[in-house]
Amino acid sequence: MSRTLYGLRLRVHVQLETMGLFPTGFGSRFWLLIVATFLGFLGEGTVLPALAPHVRHDLGGSDQTVGLAIGIFSFVSLGSRFASGPMADRKGRKAAFLTGLTSCALAATVCLLPLGLAAIYMGRALQGFGEAFLYTGAAAWAVEVAGVRRSGQALGYISCGIWGGTAAGPLVGQWLGSFDRAALMQVIASVVALVLVFQVAEDYKPAAHARGRRWLSGRLVASGLAVGLVNVHYPVVAGFLILHLAGHGNSGPAAYTAYATVILLSRFFLGGLPDRIRPSITFFGGLVAMAIGLLVIAPGPSPTMAVIGAGVLGLGLSFPWSSVASTVVRRTPAGDRGSALGVLTGSFDLFVGVSSLAAGAVAGRFGYSTAFLMGATALIAAAIAGWFVFAPEKTPEPAYVPAMAPLSVSLGTETPVRSPE
Repeated sequence: MSRTLYGLRLRVHVQLETMGLFPTGFGSRFWLLIVATFLGFLGEGTVLPALAPHVRHDLGGSDQTVGLAIGIFSFVSLGSRFASGPMADRKGRKAAFLTGLTSCALAATVCLLPLGLAAIYMGRALQGFGEAFLYTGAAAWAVEVAGVRRSGQALGYISCGIWGGTAAGPLVGQWLGSFDRAALMQVIASVVALVLVFQVAEDYKPAAHARGRRWLSGRLVASGLAVGLVNVHYPVVAGFLILHLAGHGNSGPAAYTAYATVILLSRFFLGGLPDRIRPSITFFGGLVAMAIGLLVIAPGPSPTMAVIGAGVLGLGLSFPWSSVASTVVRRTPAGDRGSALGVLTGSFDLFVGVSSLAAGAVAGRFGYSTAFLMGATALIAAAIAGWFVFAPEKTPEPAYVPAMAPLSVSLGTETPVRSPE
């Protein structure tokens, strides 16, 4: 199918959504997916506080063993991203979502087996596999339930479910008081999420034959680079913010709370901005806010300025992901969206993992301030990648047609569709 014909078809689809002929929107189906996503990540976060003490004290592992138990999750999750997308496209979003939740439940169950460190390694590997499939299935499905023209807001709500579950999980784990109880809680949360997902009807129909890799393009690679470079700062903040600000009024905990809280609130209340204005505006605006926040934090400011800088950083981070991802899903046929989202999230994992090593090396040799400047410098490269993502195409783009634009299809002619830029 040519891009022009696909653009015409998607224009028709958007108009039918607008006229209410497709059951899209933020109804009960959508919110069940958000709750199930929250529960999946709640279970994952619940076991984290007790993982290191359990490995170190109960199982007699070393610090290196703790690092391996934590790191194996990231490596398996990264590799699984590139399998979760094709499965979501070929077997359905529901199949991918259920696979992820089942793997999460099995991960916690394996950790409870009396197999020593082997149980932990297998459990963490299953957890990484499950997280990859959970997110890809949930994101692709939520976009289609909400409607492609609301993709930015839908992805913002998905992010809220992830951040909310990830933030609440450690609190629940500490309250439970032991690794075994935390693992049991993960099993319960995953099973409840499975029950909820089974109740949601899926409209997506997978293609009858493999589509190859027509979705893999230079723009998608640029999108992955943009997403990855934006998040180079994340391991710097997660690993060194509290240490960096310890000598500056000990404002690290308050600053990190501001950072995480603003991200959660912004993605919930402002997640629809890339649907209402050009996503290039929200992307580059978010980069500017992030740069300001990092440059405020880098020199070691007063507690008040540190909290303000962290809040500005969190506000800026709220927009690049949804801006890029919503642009990608709008440009990608439904049968390839899972694969495209897998590439984007895989890029996130890859850059966060590599930048974690780089941040440690830079902070150890040049100090914490330089690590924050490294994160700010990466935003310049993210802006360059973003230019390729949002640059106008010669072929008309179907994704940014106003929702109430008149529908006109002339036989024997090509209907022009307005370019986003």
